[in-house]
Amino acid sequence: MISSLLVANRGEIACRVFRTCAELGIATVAVHSDADADSLHARVADATVRLPGAAPADTYLRGDLIVKAALAAGADAVHPGYGFLSENAGFARAVRDAGLIWVGPPPEAIEAMASKTRAKALMAKAGVPLLAPVDPAAATAADLPLLLKAAAGGGGRGMRVVRELSDLPREVTAAAAEARSAFGDGEVFAEPYVERGRHIEVQVLADAHGAVRALGTRDCSLQRRHQKVIEEAPAPGLPDELRASLHDAATAAARAVGYVGAGTVEFLLDADGRAYFLEMNTRLQVEHPVTEAVFGIDLVALQLLIAEGQPLPDAPAQPRGHAVEARLYAEDPAQDWQPQTGPLYALDVPEGPGLRLDSGYGSGDLVGVHYDPLLAKVIAWAPTRAAAVRRLAHALVRARVHGPVTNRDLLVRSLLHPEFMSGQQDTGFYDRHLPDLTRERPGAPLAAVAAALADAARREGRFGGGWRNVPSQPQRKTYGAHEVRYRRGRDGGYAVEGVDLVVSVTPHEVVLETDGVRLRHHVAVHGDRVYVDTPAGSHTLRAAPRFPDPTARTAPGSLFAPMPGTVVRVAEGLAEGARVTEGQPLLWLEAMKMEHKVSAPAAGTLTALHAAPGRQVEVGALLAVVQEAVAHEAVAQEAVVQEAAVQKAQEEPEA
Repeated sequence: MISSLLVANRGEIACRVFRTCAELGIATVAVHSDADADSLHARVADATVRLPGAAPADTYLRGDLIVKAALAAGADAVHPGYGFLSENAGFARAVRDAGLIWVGPPPEAIEAMASKTRAKALMAKAGVPLLAPVDPAAATAADLPLLLKAAAGGGGRGMRVVRELSDLPREVTAAAAEARSAFGDGEVFAEPYVERGRHIEVQVLADAHGAVRALGTRDCSLQRRHQKVIEEAPAPGLPDELRASLHDAATAAARAVGYVGAGTVEFLLDADGRAYFLEMNTRLQVEHPVTEAVFGIDLVALQLLIAEGQPLPDAPAQPRGHAVEARLYAEDPAQDWQPQTGPLYALDVPEGPGLRLDSGYGSGDLVGVHYDPLLAKVIAWAPTRAAAVRRLAHALVRARVHGPVTNRDLLVRSLLHPEFMSGQQDTGFYDRHLPDLTRERPGAPLAAVAAALADAARREGRFGGGWRNVPSQPQRKTYGAHEVRYRRGRDGGYAVEGVDLVVSVTPHEVVLETDGVRLRHHVAVHGDRVYVDTPAGSHTLRAAPRFPDPTARTAPGSLFAPMPGTVVRVAEGLAEGARVTEGQPLLWLEAMKMEHKVSAPAAGTLTALHAAPGRQVEVGALLAVVQEAVAHEAVAQEAVVQEAAVQKAQEEPEA
């Protein structure tokens, strides 16, 4: 039996596994990088072992250090979580060779599914339906659109959709470079890209005694950059025959590789209801809580049971109700999903029946640059899908999330979108709806009023105001596009343009009434940001400075690093003096396990290039300067005119 378990991971999944261990009476060991020394998963473990360094390659991807840590801490088992080394057959063997229990599938099963190309060959033999592969070198216009994928990994890394044949060679090169950087293997393959497809997966469990069970379906179609955002179980709207065939295909896939443990078989469902095998994840999935909620089970506890050599329970769990999960990311969907970093001042999600929070962060933690931007997963269960969606949206609206920009508003709007509510979502959801989902929410003007009045109360040191003989002069405060004008009255109250009644004001709470509706605003200030939470939603504001920063001026066309990261590559042949077109990719940054493209803002000439592969950059670092063609040509024309004038003056005789 397992008495002490090391989790070879960090963040949310490490905390999740530790929670089950605490319930089962199993001691826990955390490993942590220097950047994670005070992280939540390190704080809640019974013992911790330092992995020197911060980058994943030096820490969480060092299997030798992790095995050494497990032995030093007296652990007798290792759980890999997801990501990092969770699907690394060599690491699984190293754990077993050290005399430790590996909480995962056999290394041979991991190897069989590690390469998507080899996995597809195995699935074809097992009779699992597949999309026909396409040779990129022989592709024609009739094969378009194509999806390029990395053979050795997932998570959206190395994936490209190609719609123009002329783009194919360049995209193959880019996909191979990203795959090589992420997985150490540049092999990519191509298959038909299914427009408006659905991403459906089946959770499987298998023990060492021959039992293989399919635990229902999940729909994971809402994705950004080929990474999941919202997941649910069961997948809505599937005919019983299709659901049964997916279960059969998933169990056949597991049996084909001698699978043992928890795993997931992923399928792509086209518009005609045909399902095709995508891949098998030989680990626990991020979205496993929705299956747990529907089946009333603990998948981590079952993983531990199987790892101890015990059989699965004779009576399979039966599903009930519906569950939906939303991934709360520190990222800005309106800015090309850029990951965000900084202090997380508050992370409070309402508790209640049917609600669950899985998080690797707590209030006061720092969101750094080295790892995935996932802050937390919020899961809601209810007897029906509609009730589960409503419960989850309500919890997200009421949550207090102060710190880096997050996708919280996007999640709420996605859940309440008619297309999602109808259960007809597909993988193109954000391609179609992102602009509408990221517009400014109603209520921002009132939030700005609340922020301005709370600021006035703080500055005056008042908690409700007092009587004064002479009214104050009009005051103005600007938050982004919202200007607030208010005046202090003789009775100590406030009069504000656009607000019927200011009911009460303190530094932390402002109650406003408009059109007969009273709304309570909770106000928190951290640095230069103001967080305003209301029952209808939350707003993050930044007050405009009274005086502009004279050092903030930069040359037109300057390109700055949008986040801290590493330059992974520069466009081939790019050098100072090169002509570039608007939108042309110039270089790529890697930050928080994602690759970000930096493009030319306009057509013109590259007059400066300060980026080189491998260079570490801080947010705001100058990467390049593009001089717009119009400005460049105007300068050149002016030079020609001046030269002509000088020449004419030299030719004219003196008077």
